[in-house]
Amino acid sequence: MPELPEVEAARRAIEENCLGKKIKRAIIANDSKVIEGISSLDFESALLGKTIVSAHRKGKNLWLHLDSPPFPSFQFGMAGAIYIKGVAVTKYKRSAVKDNDEWPSKYSKFFVELDDGLELSFTDKRRFARVRLLKDPTSVPPISELGPDALFEPMTINEFTDSLSKKKIGIKALLLDQSYISGIGNWIADEVLYQARIHPLQICSSLSKENCATLHNCIKEVIQYAVEVDADCNRFPCDWLFHFRWGKKSGKIKGKIPLMKLIIMLKKLFLQVIEKAVEVGADSSQFPSNWIFHSREKKPGKAFVDDIRICTGLAEIEWNSSYKSSR
Repeated sequence: MPELPEVEAARRAIEENCLGKKIKRAIIANDSKVIEGISSLDFESALLGKTIVSAHRKGKNLWLHLDSPPFPSFQFGMAGAIYIKGVAVTKYKRSAVKDNDEWPSKYSKFFVELDDGLELSFTDKRRFARVRLLKDPTSVPPISELGPDALFEPMTINEFTDSLSKKKIGIKALLLDQSYISGIGNWIADEVLYQARIHPLQICSSLSKENCATLHNCIKEVIQYAVEVDADCNRFPCDWLFHFRWGKKSGKIKGKIPLMKLIIMLKKLFLQVIEKAVEVGADSSQFPSNWIFHSREKKPGKAFVDDIRICTGLAEIEWNSSYKSSR
């Protein structure tokens, strides 16, 4: 699912290439599952002759501000993507349409040609996206129900710590709740928890102030870095968990990250766990509160880093990507 960095990359591409230009042609797909609440003909008529003034985003939603309402709004769903002909725009890993495919793509749901000949298309291969025409996109769901944007409206450390202390659910589930923080999906949640060394199922209220501060910083750093590189995953740091989320083949990932690197990383973590346990004389009451050890009796079994199985008896790591973000 496209997350904040991918949608922000699309917003910036529109802002850099389309502002001040008039829509001279529009093609809206006859797909009532994606095009919500309006016929394709009425949608097209409402766009013709309008000028694109600005592009806005909140969470994983984007909308275009025209010189007069109504405004087109895009909820990217599982595989939504913005394409601008002749312009490189980062797409979500599983949203990409091949360069040699027909234009506009057969998956196009929203297509406009601007007065200078530039063409823009919103595609959706899986039909979970929603495209709407709204008088004020911010005043109605889903945007009106979103929590603060993780990039533009970050909580302070104190606000974040205080809010977590009151939550009795798993930390990953909370991060995926778009009414709490908007823009974080599965890959960002997994990444920040991995970097903060916090178990995805740990109850929020059990996190220490140090845990909260570390997680707050990881959210900020991961999102800012991903946005700075226009969500181009090839430019993400090679030690990010992201690179190990896709595909099931051992060896090199994306041709540059050897499996041996992951083994070295895990060995380092194993040693850290053992050293800490020895340091406290194997007194489990003194083990860090975010260790999976404390919940092993309730949920025994295996832990995972994507498709790489790690015995929880050897390492305090578990990555389970079964949670889904619905907005």
